[in-house]
Amino acid sequence: MSDTDAGLGKVVVNRAMSLDGFIAGPGGDMSWLTRFMGSGDAAAAALPERIGALLVGRRTWGGDDPNRGDEEKEGAFGGSWHGPQFVVTHDPPAESAPDVEFVDDLGRAIAAARQAAEEKYVAVLGAEVARGCLEAGELDEVLVYVEPILLGDGIRLFEHPGGREVDLERLGVEVEPLATHLWFRVPQNE
Repeated sequence: MSDTDAGLGKVVVNRAMSLDGFIAGPGGDMSWLTRFMGSGDAAAAALPERIGALLVGRRTWGGDDPNRGDEEKEGAFGGSWHGPQFVVTHDPPAESAPDVEFVDDLGRAIAAARQAAEEKYVAVLGAEVARGCLEAGELDEVLVYVEPILLGDGIRLFEHPGGREVDLERLGVEVEPLATHLWFRVPQNE
């Protein structure tokens, strides 16, 4: 029986992405995303209530927030989500913010996030953590909001030169005013 069969949270990569496959611009720049936020995307707006925990890479946790400085919108999902966050880092700080736990082992971080999420989703934020979840066979689903923009350079959704093919099972496609949502299940090796 897998963790998800036991009622623990499914691990999902949830990303806005440019049509040319970038989730952030050069240097991790996320400012491009602000023009697509609050665009009347009902499905994206409903997702935060289905998330029980975040699994975050250290650079993402301390990185570029397109809403930095706006107290109402700063933070995960435009400030609409609050709850436990598990930040994967090789160098945990001595102290952390409320609801933030720094973990130096990806496997332990995934297990803790699944437990905290209960039957809701664990949302993965950070390209390296997402790739690590995929490589470890711990990624259950991928939800991508393809935005109508070509960034030309930056951080790719999944980059693994020399990596292996991963077949995905399409769960759904939704067309919203500015984005096309692509939702996939990641079949686990039996």
